[in-house]
Amino acid sequence: MASQKDLEFTYTSIDKIFRLSVGETGDYSGAMYNGDFSLTLEEAQRQKHQFIADSLGIGKDSKALDMACGWGPFLTYIKSRGATGRGVTLSSGQATACRANGLNVEVKDCRLITPADYGTFDAISCIGGMEHFCSIEQYKAGDQDEVYARFFRNLHELLPTGGRFYMQTMVFAKNMLPLEEISLDAPKDSDSYSLALMIAQFPGSWLPYGAEQVIRNAAPHFKLVSQSSGRLDYIETIGQWRKRFRAFNLQKYALYASLIPHFLTNKAFRDLIAVFRVSPNRVCFERETMEHYRLVFEKV
Repeated sequence: MASQKDLEFTYTSIDKIFRLSVGETGDYSGAMYNGDFSLTLEEAQRQKHQFIADSLGIGKDSKALDMACGWGPFLTYIKSRGATGRGVTLSSGQATACRANGLNVEVKDCRLITPADYGTFDAISCIGGMEHFCSIEQYKAGDQDEVYARFFRNLHELLPTGGRFYMQTMVFAKNMLPLEEISLDAPKDSDSYSLALMIAQFPGSWLPYGAEQVIRNAAPHFKLVSQSSGRLDYIETIGQWRKRFRAFNLQKYALYASLIPHFLTNKAFRDLIAVFRVSPNRVCFERETMEHYRLVFEKV
């Protein structure tokens, strides 16, 4: 899995910039437009949160766990429905921001949670977390299936029979390249370069191969309730984020300026900042080297 250091690099590095661009509890995962791109980003994110909560049956007095909770947008939404939410993240910047906004969030590896930690839950969500569960090294060693199978075994203990789990994740798609063909030295307009930049943006992370790999490893403990693609919605979401990140704000641009020394001295940081010029995820979605799925599971 991506280490805490890896996720600090990806998420804590842009913590303040993100919140100044998208809001204190902004959502850094694909929204749900369902084909209606006249919706604002906020409307589409709220539509997604409502879909997740409805799919999980979250209502008044529900006890819910949000794994890899980010800046707490889903926790904020279910709080408005009267639910009790707990979140975990490996980004200290995200956890600090969440707590400052009145959310119950800890820095913790969601894969290792047991009933001894927080008890059991009526419903569990993981919005984008599985993207970080498997490292390139684990993939090379042939351990990717076991990484996901172990996660679902642990998850099984946190829910009652019939309890539901929602996840959405980026996955590799039909046009994915072999790992050895992916390179930052490839031509800038190539699939090879876009995939390499995506990997640089999320160090320590390797995606599942399609929804099928996820569903197969969940099957001993969970049945699939629903599955839908969010690829086109994610392309629109990324476009909206880019407008927000570029919109002028004096404090935000001062933060951009403060990053210049890191940009000059740290190649890994230059690769991360490159995503502000061109979104590798968007290119990968457009060229279908990557897909995006929303999956609802029920414990059997």
